[in-house]
Amino acid sequence: MTSRNGRVRVAVVMGGRSSEHEISLASARSVLEALDPERYEAVTVAIDREGRWELGSGEPRALEGASAAETLPVPTSSVPATLGEVDVVLPILHGPFGEDGTVQGLLELAGVPYVGAGVTASALCMDKDLFKSVLRDHGIPVTRNVTLRPGDSIENPFGFPVFVKPARLGSSVGITKAFSPEELETGVALAFEHDEKVLVEEFVPGVEVECSVLGNRDSPIASLPGEIVSHGVTGADWYDFSAKYDEGGMDLIVPPRISQPAIARVQELAVRSFVASECEGMARVDFFVREGGEVIVNELNTIPGFTATSVYAKLFEASGIAYPELLDRLVQLALERHERRSRLRF
Repeated sequence: MTSRNGRVRVAVVMGGRSSEHEISLASARSVLEALDPERYEAVTVAIDREGRWELGSGEPRALEGASAAETLPVPTSSVPATLGEVDVVLPILHGPFGEDGTVQGLLELAGVPYVGAGVTASALCMDKDLFKSVLRDHGIPVTRNVTLRPGDSIENPFGFPVFVKPARLGSSVGITKAFSPEELETGVALAFEHDEKVLVEEFVPGVEVECSVLGNRDSPIASLPGEIVSHGVTGADWYDFSAKYDEGGMDLIVPPRISQPAIARVQELAVRSFVASECEGMARVDFFVREGGEVIVNELNTIPGFTATSVYAKLFEASGIAYPELLDRLVQLALERHERRSRLRF
């Protein structure tokens, strides 16, 4: 349903149980500030670190520590009905318990349109091991890796350095760049603290490039790519948590300092990866570009950081789509997908 004054009723779901809780709140604040109040009536659904849900007024100030009087706890059993009273949901959640298909499944049960990838694509892209398997099957080049589970012996056919990472986590949490067998063993132990599946991944020297994708299955478009130059305060020589989120932790260069054929290849593979993993709505695809121009997919984020200054939005701004228009398009894509799927017989 729509609100009585004809505006689209939007629920912004934010927070969550993952380590990216605060990043989610920052993204949600930007979304709320950018939604045109003449077109949208916004409410917030905040999920705290323990998984409790609370309704809010939809005002950006509500994210600055609203009082208990300004929020309303939602019994878990009532969440589908509560969300079912809005026109569309923007799940601005990063990492596990939000970007991995769990919340998307809840929204499917509620029968409400929502922005972004569906259940299958969300779960697939969250699992870097499965995601790479699907892309390989579609002939899309990806970084090579060995997958470890508890009890497996540590394998490293790539030499050093290598990256060690949890298979289903985001924001560089639990990741090690290992330069020796001892560091590899320590990195594997650290990654297993975060997940029961761990990747030992080859190091790819070259330029780190990211590309945003927008659209549904029939006509997704790629933004201009951007080059990531990281210089986090930790001194790490890779795109770690500090480089991603600390002030001045990285620079984004648009277009990247690679050849025009390589730029076109990045855009092509971004769209192909989006389609192969059955994404819809939005995604940010991360690449390495070798010195000779070879382009390799690293991973895909179905709910990337979404502030007005985040990479996803900045790349589309450089491509001629401003942040408020980007939000408008995402809402319309969600409504279009819901209408399309509503015609299916289950």
